[in-house]
Amino acid sequence: MKFVRYDRNGALRLGVLDGDSVIDLLDAAPGGVAAGMLAAFADMTRLIAAGNEAIRLAKAALRSAGKAARSPLADVKLFAPLAPALILCSGENYWDHREEKPQVTRKDPEFFLKTGLGVIGQGDAIVCDPRVTRKLDYETELLIVIGKAGRHIPASRALEHIWGYTVMNDVTARDRQVTLRADGSSVYNLGPGKNFDTCAPIGPAIVTADEVGDPQRLALRTYVNGELRQSNTTEKMIWTCAQLVEFFSTFITLQPGVVISTGTPGGTAWGTDAELSGRKPMRRDVVTAGGYLKPGDEVVCEIEGVGRLVNRVVAAA
Repeated sequence: MKFVRYDRNGALRLGVLDGDSVIDLLDAAPGGVAAGMLAAFADMTRLIAAGNEAIRLAKAALRSAGKAARSPLADVKLFAPLAPALILCSGENYWDHREEKPQVTRKDPEFFLKTGLGVIGQGDAIVCDPRVTRKLDYETELLIVIGKAGRHIPASRALEHIWGYTVMNDVTARDRQVTLRADGSSVYNLGPGKNFDTCAPIGPAIVTADEVGDPQRLALRTYVNGELRQSNTTEKMIWTCAQLVEFFSTFITLQPGVVISTGTPGGTAWGTDAELSGRKPMRRDVVTAGGYLKPGDEVVCEIEGVGRLVNRVVAAA
């Protein structure tokens, strides 16, 4: 199933995608649903925490939905499908992305955080603010949504803790992220490089894990103004989704609604930036970036079976 949050007459509502329609969960809720489940139908984190029972009742709502519970998707304003306080991120998780930038040797996944204050949804604007950065970059990433709490989760059981997946664009300020020393080595500053307004477009929907199947067999693509810039598959991750769940649960108890971003492949604009020691990728299947994002650009982040996230870049007011 594909769950969304959307605007209906100024109110935030939860819905399920059904072809070209959005089914409102509260309006379509089957008779006799307990008050606790009705509360879950109004809050995405509660819905996720309710697990398989919520999915079962949502399927029943989908089957019985009348015309009054349906809205054309084209007429609906979608919000980000959830509003995490923090996003757990793993960088450098594809070899071709490592190869297009300064080398960092590590034995564990890169661990950094993005603030939920930067989350935006489908169709929202990515703000290009020169006071923040002059090197605004895109990164299409698969985002894991945790459904079952756990700590020290072994990789062999990790997929049992995943409720679903969505798409994230890990928008990055490269000139904040990377500082070059006089000797040519670099220093990473992942705080300012990854955290600013509109730095985390997410959406359009959370697709439940049962519908996605194997998360390591998903094609991933990025288009900028229709040009294919990134093209890879989650099969090429260095650390799998299960291994990342194991890794992050070593440090903190993962709760329902926690999200983990899984890194981006090569093809970013950084790879063509000699000023930041980028190394131009030698590939014929994608268009080499001619520069960083600028106002007017349209960015499409697409992951097979999960969704197509579209945002346009605008100048800061």
